[in-house]
Amino acid sequence: MLKDYIQLLRPKHWIKNVFLFAGIVFGKELLGIEAFVGVVQGFVCFCGLSSATYIFNDLWDVEADRLHRLKRNRPLAAGRISPSAATVLGVVLTAAMLGWAFWLGSVFGIIGVAYTGLNLGYTFWLKHEPIVDVIAISSGFVLRAVGGVALLEGVELSPWLIVCTFCLCLFLGFGKRRSELTEYGEQASNFRRVHELYSKGMLDQMLSITSGVTVVAFLMYTLHPRTFDSIGNYYLVYTTPLVLYGIFRFLLLIETGKASGPVEVIVRDRPFQLTLVAWALACLGIMYASELSAMWSGVN
Repeated sequence: MLKDYIQLLRPKHWIKNVFLFAGIVFGKELLGIEAFVGVVQGFVCFCGLSSATYIFNDLWDVEADRLHRLKRNRPLAAGRISPSAATVLGVVLTAAMLGWAFWLGSVFGIIGVAYTGLNLGYTFWLKHEPIVDVIAISSGFVLRAVGGVALLEGVELSPWLIVCTFCLCLFLGFGKRRSELTEYGEQASNFRRVHELYSKGMLDQMLSITSGVTVVAFLMYTLHPRTFDSIGNYYLVYTTPLVLYGIFRFLLLIETGKASGPVEVIVRDRPFQLTLVAWALACLGIMYASELSAMWSGVN
């Protein structure tokens, strides 16, 4: 029974909430204990909110999920958890997490309400509208990133954080739609109605556009004077090969049907994992080299 409730919360998808750490990392506040603890609390809060929205989504889609070869094994679709119990859990979890969000800060609380409202809108309506569905998903990631900044004092919200996050998530969202068409073919619309209006050719064009825009946005961020003022160098641009490989690797897995979406790529594909870790370490080294050097000198 406990295993079913854990599955209902979809903890594997909590990895999406790492976008809350974008502000603290690129705002060079990662080594501040108080700031880090605050963002960790925000991360946990958004994990709860996202789990609640997944519960409501499963309640709404329970009949369609029963026709899906994988989703039919979800606790609600399989009948292992009753709709009433899931509803109570979803409502209590939403109320508790929003209360915690406002306790962390009024702005963060408002962002939590906006995130919840957006996801409920997606569940009941937006996911059936082509293009709008992916824009809604991407906006949810932007709210995560903005929420992380809202928890920090003295860190200004960078428009590049919004642009890069939004473009990257558009790319990932269209990639997920493309993988669904590859996996299910003509039956895809039975599981997600919006696929009646998508085609592989259309999604391939969208992937080409959004992948290019994402790389350009990242390059513009790395070479922007504001980035130099914050970091003290332009060295982030040298991580571009890793960014390109990660994007190309994702496209390869999606278009060949070897992955069903971004989460599966991150969790299961070793080359992508190594690339992501290498890029993260390179960015941290470039941005925090002077701070780490000072700390090392102090220890010795």
